[in-house]
Amino acid sequence: MMDTRMQSVTFSMTRPRIVLVVFASLAMAACAAPSRPAPERKAAPQTVAPVDLQVQEAGFTIVEAAAVSGEARAGYAEAIASIDRGDRQRGIDMLAAVTTSDPGLAAPYIDLGIVYHMAGDLQAAEEQLKKGLALSPGHPAALTELGIVYRKLGRFDDARQSYEEALAVYPGYHFARRNLAILCDLYLGDLKCALQAYEAYMETVPGDDQVTMWIADIRNRMGR
Repeated sequence: MMDTRMQSVTFSMTRPRIVLVVFASLAMAACAAPSRPAPERKAAPQTVAPVDLQVQEAGFTIVEAAAVSGEARAGYAEAIASIDRGDRQRGIDMLAAVTTSDPGLAAPYIDLGIVYHMAGDLQAAEEQLKKGLALSPGHPAALTELGIVYRKLGRFDDARQSYEEALAVYPGYHFARRNLAILCDLYLGDLKCALQAYEAYMETVPGDDQVTMWIADIRNRMGR
């Protein structure tokens, strides 16, 4: 039985979160695996609609119109509950089951990417994040997460491109801005890029004493 609803994925400027309102659960942590394999099932038909990014003063909301099965809704909720209990592998397996039953949903792929990243499996993280981005192009949080994965893989130019794509969609996303600044500063040696990104970050997050010190250090190295 399919349930067509609007799913809201909200990202706060104070704390990055993925919240699927239709599931009423947090999806930014690790996941885990069932004690016995789930039975095989045919994928439910999906209609993928464009993602709608709505900007508010405190952050942004991504709204995705999709047909969601009751089974997927319950499985997703249990996956997140498993994550919250620290049962990461169960969460991974259950999120994977959701992507099988409801392959048109971007969030479970993005969540899987985040969890694999947390587990240190960068190749799997990249694969899942790309699948999420194929369904939700320009997803700022997924692009930022992918940028961090690329940076850890030593693919610095790809990381920069990923951060810049996130910022092109939502320039106020300070997590992407800070990561871009660090990448340019420590990994690319592009002090101009680093300074611009740090200063733009401080416009959104004033009072970050650590970044204030980093800005002073860059200006000193640039002879300013």
